[in-house]
Amino acid sequence: MQRFIGFLAAFSLSLLVSSPLHAQDETLADIRQELSFLFVELQRLKRELSTTGGVGTGISGGTLLERVDQVEAELVRLTAKTEQLENRINRVVVDGTNRVGDLEFRLVELEGGDVSKLGETSTLGGDIDNQLTAIPIPTEPNNEPEQAIGEQSDFDLALAAFEAGEFSDANVAFSAFTETYTGGPLTGEAHFYRGEALFALSDTANAARAYLESFSGSPGGKHAPNALYRLGVALGELGQANEACISLHEVGVRFPGAIVVADAQEAMQELNCQ
Repeated sequence: MQRFIGFLAAFSLSLLVSSPLHAQDETLADIRQELSFLFVELQRLKRELSTTGGVGTGISGGTLLERVDQVEAELVRLTAKTEQLENRINRVVVDGTNRVGDLEFRLVELEGGDVSKLGETSTLGGDIDNQLTAIPIPTEPNNEPEQAIGEQSDFDLALAAFEAGEFSDANVAFSAFTETYTGGPLTGEAHFYRGEALFALSDTANAARAYLESFSGSPGGKHAPNALYRLGVALGELGQANEACISLHEVGVRFPGAIVVADAQEAMQELNCQ
């Protein structure tokens, strides 16, 4: 999933800004230099996992009850610090994996290879969960984000403008919504409708960006199949047939039971996708 999102981001951002492919502006040496930079950053991160030797509990004196209270307080502090570091490492791994996937795509592109046959980018550092099993870390349940106050009403207002055919106002409203409620449960849907509004306004390039943001931000959301399909359609209209075919093909691969699969297959026939 991360490799495909990185792949979409790479070709969309390079193709939709009406400029030559990024590969035409850089060399293999540039990309290898970026990989070297990532390696150095990862080594620096690994050093943070090494102990300094200066371990001390700071627990002494007092009654038994006082010492128990000190132990509990120290456990709370260490647990919070551990969770903070774990979250930071996870963010670095995700970001680094996406960057490496992007670099792999650009390397294959520069060397004239077939980018559609790229394998899944392995997670940097391997299986983190297996490496940390010796140190169990208490974590909170990974629940879906809850709606903020006013989020649903703001979304409904933007959607009402879209359904009324006021596409310019809908675009403005959905843009403001995605900035205000970044990462919210309705953000992926808002990006999708913003793409639809922009597409209706014949702003195909920005519509494609919105579809990409919708899919990459909510790859499992209810609008993910439509967002990926509409991204393929938009790329086709922009004259990027190869990239459009890849996106349209992924609709059936990722969402075989979705209604929009038939539309994606029809669009592939119109583009003469192989």
